[in-house]
Amino acid sequence: MTFNGTTMVLLTTFDAATIDLLKTAVWETFYMVALSSLFAYVIGMPLGIILVVTDDGGIYPIPWLQKILGLVINLLRSVPFLILLFIVLPLSKIVIGTRIGSPAIVIPLTIAAAPYIARVVESSFREVDAGVIEAAQSMGASVWQIIWKVLLPESKPSLLLGAALAVTTILSYSAMAGFTGGGGLGAVAINYGYYRYEPGLMWIAVILLVVMVQIIQEIGTWLSKKGDKRIR
Repeated sequence: MTFNGTTMVLLTTFDAATIDLLKTAVWETFYMVALSSLFAYVIGMPLGIILVVTDDGGIYPIPWLQKILGLVINLLRSVPFLILLFIVLPLSKIVIGTRIGSPAIVIPLTIAAAPYIARVVESSFREVDAGVIEAAQSMGASVWQIIWKVLLPESKPSLLLGAALAVTTILSYSAMAGFTGGGGLGAVAINYGYYRYEPGLMWIAVILLVVMVQIIQEIGTWLSKKGDKRIR
């Protein structure tokens, strides 16, 4: 297809019905990403903290727990999302009563993202200067005090950047969910753009996904810079 042909497709498909379709798809994508990101952080954040705290040489070392937890996280991370999606959708059917639609995709998105977030949190915490932690320990700070008053504040910029990266990853996963009737922009690109041979809609959906990724990344970068006390 030539450039002019593609341009004509974009112009002819961008009517009122298409606008309504895209509005719904954007909302479904936002719903899936926001809810699954929230749930994934509720699970992944504590896991990341445990990985660091219980490591050999950590502030509360339990090496066997750290190794087992790390192995489970690595196993979950190694499963491709599309395969994990088909494996977990029966659980969505049990929990919410359906395998189709945006709510059903939240569960597999959460399960796929939580291990990734755990590793992001772990990486951010490991960037904290060991001298700061040792100073807190020498003053008699408890494990929880070190976590809340040292590790979290010191790793805040890295955590924010990691959050932006994690959310954009979840966004890309949500686009793949279109293969299983998950809704959102991915479903528009696949069902209308690919299966119905409407490349205009596919390109519009892709552009909207790119815009969303850029917005998330810019917000994460801005928040990270604002929270970084080293550049003030």
